[in-house]
Amino acid sequence: MKFWQVASFAEPDQLLGIARAAEEAGFHGLLLSDHVFFPGELRSKYPYSEDGTPGFDGTTPFPDPWTTIAAMSAVTERLHFGTLVYILPLRHPLEVAKSVGTVSLLSGGRVSLGIGAGWIREEFDAMGVEFQTRGKRMNEMLEVLRKAWSGEMCEHRGTHFDLGSFQMSPAPPSPPPVLVGGLSDAALKRAAALGDGWIGTGQTPEEVGHYLGRLQALREECGRASEPFETIVPLAVPPDPAQLRDLEAEHGMTATTAWPFPYTIGPGTTLEQKRDAMLGFADAVISKV
Repeated sequence: MKFWQVASFAEPDQLLGIARAAEEAGFHGLLLSDHVFFPGELRSKYPYSEDGTPGFDGTTPFPDPWTTIAAMSAVTERLHFGTLVYILPLRHPLEVAKSVGTVSLLSGGRVSLGIGAGWIREEFDAMGVEFQTRGKRMNEMLEVLRKAWSGEMCEHRGTHFDLGSFQMSPAPPSPPPVLVGGLSDAALKRAAALGDGWIGTGQTPEEVGHYLGRLQALREECGRASEPFETIVPLAVPPDPAQLRDLEAEHGMTATTAWPFPYTIGPGTTLEQKRDAMLGFADAVISKV
């Protein structure tokens, strides 16, 4: 099983040191979250809390994932990087293909693109992007991304993007894996049909079987059941090595996460405290799974 450290909400000036420490501790990778800004008046409801209120606000740091990952990859050798999750339909697919493809190339292929549809309508309105069509647009964007990453001359004629002949260089060493986040049936179908994997949102061990079972059934319907498929499932309970081994054996869960530092050791902690937390997690969990 692979282990990812969620670095969301960490102090930006500590991120390079966090990357070095995560590699030292034996984590597979680091995950970063994504928002362009936080609106002064938030009317959108956060989908993963009972009262619709997110656990962050305008003071919470959300550094640009791809420039941050580029910097972190430059000070590490083996550590992988991904997003939990990148709001794909907020951007143009060619811009995303260029940024992600370049970072993948420079890091030696150590990059995954974790994507989500987004939930803050105010972000879409400010960026001049239609909110209602974000799911269908995201599906089509995956086609554009993979064409761009091929390095070949290609074109795309779709419903939302009409692109004449284009060729993007440099191409990444291979297409970066695209992991689809979300719990809705539309998100699960998108992951099964178009993704290289799925990212959960914080499930109980009992829920893992439900979601991974549904994904397996959908992948069988698409004729993709035999293809490699990553499943990164953050758990809503403290990690237990025996339980993780069971989830891997019984349901095929391939990866999980260590929670963001503010949730485990509190806000405003030093880099040394974060390093100690990761080394402790490695000793208590990673080494025993």
